[in-house]
Amino acid sequence: MVALLSSVSHAISNATTSTLHRRSVNQTHSSRLLLSFQLSAFGSRDSHNDAVCIRSRKPLSPTTYSSNLAPVAAIPFDLSPPPIDHDLYDDMAIAGAKVSEDWIIETFNNDEEALDAVDNGTVVVDLSHYGRIRVSGEDRIPFLHNQSTANFEALSEGGGCDTVFVTPTARTIDIAQAWIMKTAVTLVVSPSTSKSISEMLKKYIFFADKVEIQDISNKTCLFALIGPKSNQVMVDLNLGDLIGQPYGSHKHYNVSGNPVTVAVGSVISEEGFSLMMSPSAAGMIWKTLLSHNATPMGSNAFETYRILQGRPTPGNELTDEFNVLEAGLWNAVSLNKGCYKGQETISRLITYDGIKQKLWGIQLSSPVKPGTPVTVEGKKVGKLTSYTDGKGGNEYFGLGYIKRKAASKGDTVVVGDDVFGTVVEVPYLARQQPLALSSKS
Repeated sequence: MVALLSSVSHAISNATTSTLHRRSVNQTHSSRLLLSFQLSAFGSRDSHNDAVCIRSRKPLSPTTYSSNLAPVAAIPFDLSPPPIDHDLYDDMAIAGAKVSEDWIIETFNNDEEALDAVDNGTVVVDLSHYGRIRVSGEDRIPFLHNQSTANFEALSEGGGCDTVFVTPTARTIDIAQAWIMKTAVTLVVSPSTSKSISEMLKKYIFFADKVEIQDISNKTCLFALIGPKSNQVMVDLNLGDLIGQPYGSHKHYNVSGNPVTVAVGSVISEEGFSLMMSPSAAGMIWKTLLSHNATPMGSNAFETYRILQGRPTPGNELTDEFNVLEAGLWNAVSLNKGCYKGQETISRLITYDGIKQKLWGIQLSSPVKPGTPVTVEGKKVGKLTSYTDGKGGNEYFGLGYIKRKAASKGDTVVVGDDVFGTVVEVPYLARQQPLALSSKS
């Protein structure tokens, strides 16, 4: 039997309606409304495969929703929501978001506030432009075990991990979050690689393999909840049972008949949480998170945060120039499982101490463009791969590969002709656990 959805926590009198325009004037009334949405445990099913993502291109108009909410019994996941005239992106635009032509939320005109909140409070980021790939079929686990770097056979339902897709020579393609569900594995990948990884995986399905690959990016929405106060938001939403669980652990919940998958960790970090849902639930979930004091963060601020955290990304740090161990992605690589794509190269790199360069953070004295050479005593030893002006627009920072024997933590390098840089550790890479290396690391 399906669990009953928990009762609405506060019944609001007078069957009036509220719009986003009223909400900006009467924040108290809006917050009470949003707090009335409750999440209830739904079990261990996985079903984000049949929803239709409806992104309205109609002229913007206020959203009207009823404030007379009654308890709703949980029903099986309904992933084919009816057409609606007004969706999440319209709501965000009305709230001041700048939405790009390809439906990426670039900014809420609050980038500095969001960067402060991610360190001291909580932010919510719309990552719906990231790829979601559903791998199903009886052979899905051994298939992914052989096609990427993680040990999928050591995982069980409700667990998860990071895994890296690499070339046969262990050059990096992308990092994926993997959630092991009852009948499928969901992979969260970077926006630029969703199509290519789907096509690559399909190419390696042999005739006898019972594996199906489905890109569900346009059928689901994805949010990330990040910051030191994220746990409190989870407690307030009756999701406290996920706090302290291993990275990648996830559960399925029901919101007014709509499925929501909540997982430990975000694209950027093993901390925070990810929420994947059907589009019909996205607007309600977004508003509920905001009502719990989460600050909205756009993709511009999120990119700054990515660089400051040191999380590699395709096209910058993850390219065919660098292998997976040079990128420092040790936690996503199994050194004990059997043969998989790139495994021979990875084994040789470890056996013969063949890791020649390492990804670092670099504190910079002035702005500089990605791709600029890094030198020590006039000799090229690496290159800058990502750059941000940082908080306040004057904390210049970058990521870059540097030869292991040329520089390490605390050393000074020159980027370009006259920009000085200090080599520093970054949080994402500092959490990785490499084997002890014999020479300078």
